[in-house]
Amino acid sequence: MPETNLIIIIAILAALAVLLITYGVAARPSEDAVQARLSQLVVQPRSLEEMEMQQPFYERVMRPMIQRLSKVGRRREGGMIGAIDAKLEKAGFPGGLRGADWVGVKLLALIAFAIFGFVIGLLLTRGQFVPSLLFALFGAALGYLAPEFWLGRKIRERSMSMTLQLPDVLDLLTISVEAGLGFDAALAKCVEKMEGPLVDEFAQALAEVRMGRLRRDALRDVATRADSQPVNNFVGAIIQAEQLGVPIAKVLQIQSNQLRIERRQRAEEAAAKAPVKMLFPMVGCIFPTIFIVILGPAVVQVMGGVGI
Repeated sequence: MPETNLIIIIAILAALAVLLITYGVAARPSEDAVQARLSQLVVQPRSLEEMEMQQPFYERVMRPMIQRLSKVGRRREGGMIGAIDAKLEKAGFPGGLRGADWVGVKLLALIAFAIFGFVIGLLLTRGQFVPSLLFALFGAALGYLAPEFWLGRKIRERSMSMTLQLPDVLDLLTISVEAGLGFDAALAKCVEKMEGPLVDEFAQALAEVRMGRLRRDALRDVATRADSQPVNNFVGAIIQAEQLGVPIAKVLQIQSNQLRIERRQRAEEAAAKAPVKMLFPMVGCIFPTIFIVILGPAVVQVMGGVGI
């Protein structure tokens, strides 16, 4: 009995100790919410090397090289740089590049492709210098032209993206104007509710209008940067309605119906092109396999018969 009582007393004391510890931890004053938020926002001091290493490879290596080479482009400020800026603007300024920077990109690609072509030439010609030099010249030409092909593809992709997004934007514009909003307010509602390259262009146009520019001039610039015929037609209809005093809601409704018809026609056109596009993979990949499966045994039997 005394041993049993001792065990019970020890268990009670242990339970009381655990209870007191739990109460002490729970009763500890919590950290102030403001201090907790400030402690999260405090940035620990880091060295310059650590900050640079956390940057992407493009920002750490490629951009400094492009900026050094772009000095060559800045020496040739003029019509060429203006034309390049116009192309980059249609592409949405990929990578934040400008005209002089694009010249640096082309020079960097030229040097890189020339070195790559020279190395390939040395490997293929077993160390002969003159043929390797020809490979280097071919690589330099390819490196100078490759960025232009890439930029053209970016322009086409952005233009097609705007064309595909225009019907949805126009539907929201039509609903907003019919609900009683003005054109600028309806355009601001589209910018607020939607995302995409066309919406970004309209946001820039709205900012220019708020700074005092004429709306028709800002919309004409949108059509120029979009490089899309449906966007050009839409902007032209809006400008003409504004000049002639035609109700914007009626114009938007007509344009919306027309764009729906054009979208359906594009879908039908893509469906009609699908069999023709499927023909080349079938001829190149599927038919040879079928011929091997069907004619393979016959060829083996014929070769066996000839051997006998």
